[in-house]
Amino acid sequence: MSTKETRKNIIQAGRKAVEELIKVAKEKIITHTEEDVSADRLKNAAATKKLCIMDAFEILQRIEEEEERINDNPKQVKEKRVLKFAEGRSK
Repeated sequence: MSTKETRKNIIQAGRKAVEELIKVAKEKIITHTEEDVSADRLKNAAATKKLCIMDAFEILQRIEEEEERINDNPKQVKEKRVLKFAEGRSK
């Protein structure tokens, strides 16, 4: 299998992963429980949802970069990475 085919397979797997993360993010935090849900459990559940959403966006961004690389447009990918790195260091 060529590198290009492997990248395409990884992109497909990434899209499926994003779909699964979306499912997790859409699930209710409070389910049918009669017990009093502690604030700590709610906070952890909300943090998990946030992590799912952020991971999905990161995966999508990387998929876009890889698709550009496959389509022989690496200059735009490099510029985006440099900008992302600079933004991260400024925080």
